[in-house]
Amino acid sequence: MVVNQTILYDRIGQDYRTGRREDPRIAAAILAALAGASPVLNVGAGAGSYEPAGRPVVAAEPSAVMLAQRPAGAAPAVRAVAERLPFADDTFGAAMAVLTLHHWSDRARGLAEMRRVARGPVMLFLPDPLAAQRRWWLHDYFPAIWRLEMSRETRLDEVAGLLGGHVEVTPVPIPADCSDGFNGAYWRRPRAYLDPAIWRPMSALAQIPEADRAAGMSRLRADLDSGEWHRRFGHLLELSELDLGYRVIAVSDRLRPTAPRRPVPRRPAG
Repeated sequence: MVVNQTILYDRIGQDYRTGRREDPRIAAAILAALAGASPVLNVGAGAGSYEPAGRPVVAAEPSAVMLAQRPAGAAPAVRAVAERLPFADDTFGAAMAVLTLHHWSDRARGLAEMRRVARGPVMLFLPDPLAAQRRWWLHDYFPAIWRLEMSRETRLDEVAGLLGGHVEVTPVPIPADCSDGFNGAYWRRPRAYLDPAIWRPMSALAQIPEADRAAGMSRLRADLDSGEWHRRFGHLLELSELDLGYRVIAVSDRLRPTAPRRPVPRRPAG
């Protein structure tokens, strides 16, 4: 529910600005999907990562804690949810949403709102729950994360169907030194997940039951200390990036769906 989204980020968002910093390679994929559209609405904007510089931006975010962490000079922000955007039709050249769709209470309505207020591209950065690479070693230690993600993520074909129009999907591999600390960011830095300052801004690790989190931390720490993690997953240390199922999905304005026209009744002759 929307209220739960707000409460969640009021609770876990205290250190969001330091734990969730914009990664330039992910930003490049997002900017490419937005093209040159302006102005831009950032829905579920959080502390302001990935908002394109050099053009007007407005942020919509329901959590007061998150809004308070927007830095000086950040784009203006309103406290609002995706399902009820306080803007007129076609106000923006584009609308964007980064790792937020899974928190919305009514995703169809939220996407329709993004389409309503944007006359140009609508772009989302999100995980594809059906990607073959989606399940990875973190889920071996924290199966509760896997269950949570499978219950909350939306299939890309469903997102595409709700958006309508010409949809383009772009894979976004996660770099080994990713600076944005979401769930997949530390796939090559496993010991980082043991640090509370790192996992607290991750919604999945923060949301699972404390007992599941503690058990996973204990297993991960033991396997790192014994060398078992390196035996099983050490081949990942040779990679510079990894496809964990994250995607940019964008719909263009050219094929924006329109409401069917009603037939105009003909007047009788004479």
